[in-house]
Amino acid sequence: MSQSPHLSLVDAITDNANADTSTTNVNDNVRASIGKVVCVGRNYAEHARELGNEVPKSPILFMKPASSVVSVRHDIVRPNPEIYGDTHYEAELCIQLSADLSAATAEQAKQAIGGVTLGLDLTLRDLQSKLKEKGHPWERAKCFDGACVLADWLKPEAFGDFSQVHYQLTINDELAQDGDSAMMLFSVYELLAEISHAFSLQAGDVIMTGTPSGVGILQANDKLKLTLGAHEWQVNVR
Repeated sequence: MSQSPHLSLVDAITDNANADTSTTNVNDNVRASIGKVVCVGRNYAEHARELGNEVPKSPILFMKPASSVVSVRHDIVRPNPEIYGDTHYEAELCIQLSADLSAATAEQAKQAIGGVTLGLDLTLRDLQSKLKEKGHPWERAKCFDGACVLADWLKPEAFGDFSQVHYQLTINDELAQDGDSAMMLFSVYELLAEISHAFSLQAGDVIMTGTPSGVGILQANDKLKLTLGAHEWQVNVR
């Protein structure tokens, strides 16, 4: 039987069984199942500008279903370009919660972080543009199976107060995106608290905190490398 590419926290812990557990395995109280993925749009000013969008004054939020989540340990399979057009990549710092949050303070948000990793928010950009032009919702462009690629979860203690978390995406050995939480318009704790005032967050939920500039098109046979501190993940594109 072939292994499902869809990711749970159990997968991450199993995959990391032989790794240095002081930095890789997440806290035991993080719920294995992902309820929802909350994404933050335009949290880096340069990314907003590169797409010709206004820089927001408050976080722009949208969601992906749990069914869109796959592990970075499986090849990225793009929807058929002849039907759906180009698939764009957006590398992001991702947070998983270990506790519920509702109308939370920044301190409560801090205590609720259970895991940290990198992810790719994949977007059918041509389809998204057409839907936006018509004033339609664009879930079809953001929520397809495989649209949320997540790496292995790491312990949050390794990242301090999340004010200077550096990460990179390279494609075919060339730097594509160079991100740092210091460049975020809204900080990690601020985001979590703000989201919890808009709607409740539950243990297991994932928050994709926004992408820096440098987004672009995925091509067949691209070789991607995500780097977060001393941790690296590689994945191929089909």
